[in-house]
Amino acid sequence: MDFPDFSVACGEEASDPVVLHEGRVVRVDELAASGHLDRQDADLADVAGLGVRVWRYGMPWRLAEPTPGAYDWALWDRAFAACERAGLEPVVDLCHFGLPDHLPGGFGDPAWVEAFARYVDAFLARYPEPRWFTPVNEPGITALLSGLFGIWNERGTTLDQYARAVAHVALANLEALARIDADRSGWWIGAEGFGCELADADDEAGTAAAVEARDLQWLVWDLQLGVAPRGGAIPPLDAVDPAVLARIEALAGAGVPPERTVAGHDLYPVSVTTHGRRAERPVTVEDRVAAYEATAAAWHDRYLVPFWVAETSNLGLDVDEGPEWLAALVNGLDRLAAAGRPVRGICWYSRGDQYDWQTALAEPVGALTEVGLFTADRVPRPVAGAYADLAAARRF
Repeated sequence: MDFPDFSVACGEEASDPVVLHEGRVVRVDELAASGHLDRQDADLADVAGLGVRVWRYGMPWRLAEPTPGAYDWALWDRAFAACERAGLEPVVDLCHFGLPDHLPGGFGDPAWVEAFARYVDAFLARYPEPRWFTPVNEPGITALLSGLFGIWNERGTTLDQYARAVAHVALANLEALARIDADRSGWWIGAEGFGCELADADDEAGTAAAVEARDLQWLVWDLQLGVAPRGGAIPPLDAVDPAVLARIEALAGAGVPPERTVAGHDLYPVSVTTHGRRAERPVTVEDRVAAYEATAAAWHDRYLVPFWVAETSNLGLDVDEGPEWLAALVNGLDRLAAAGRPVRGICWYSRGDQYDWQTALAEPVGALTEVGLFTADRVPRPVAGAYADLAAARRF
């Protein structure tokens, strides 16, 4: 099945990194926090009731492979059966910020790449039907928070650690895509953090900081899409095993072809960062959307592949501002499309409220993050009605 020309999608939050909290290593489990698996059919029916048909969905890898090479497909079997009952087409998410317990070295350890490739092979052998895949969710964000910001998994804090992590997540994603393409006419439906860096044009220092931040974030796309890294993103690659870089170069562009690729821009209000003097002034919803439009256009000029907003919500704004943010962002996407950019849709992320994203999951204390179309008690918010109207208007 081809991906829609313009998809109005939704997804279920399933992050599961490990973090250090109060002196203990703790597994984050967003699926358990939300109680989704206990209400699976009802939750999917709620989403389908909005007119949504495209559904970003993943079951934790650690639960599908509890011991090395021994796979337990019970959760995936349930997930696909529930999708079929609800009439939802899944975008399969195979790794969402966390690794199985038997891979304690984190994303900077190359051992997980081989294990992930074996998992993908086993998944494809069991499930011949899925066509849309996000093999590794947000590879760049995974590497940043695990390899540079010191929050998730191996909790690295240096550029060298980041470089190794980002190279490994890029390689794992490319290995998965090569396997998918060899097995079926699958699609790469990407999801990646999309920072928008704002600085005044006449502020030399602010502009330099914005460019450096952009180059570092875009390194993950450079690697996966076969584009030469630039600026500040180049030096960290010296820390990466040359064999890893050679394998990335061999696979980039050799798996799922461009006509079956939709890159993901995960764009939230909080994704817009100000630099230099620009940080002294407030940033409106209109400013944030304009920043996205400019950044998305520059991104497309560089990479030349179709894209969609694979995640968005009111994160960074008050929950009551969800409808305003949605309307402004959709208008921005329409302007990009009218200018000839290949915009393929939008995904509100997520169905329900999340937990502890105020601290990027660093403090797993059960603090509610109010970003869902539905509340934690499964009550639809006003933005759910607006989203249903959008789904009806853009039905495929």
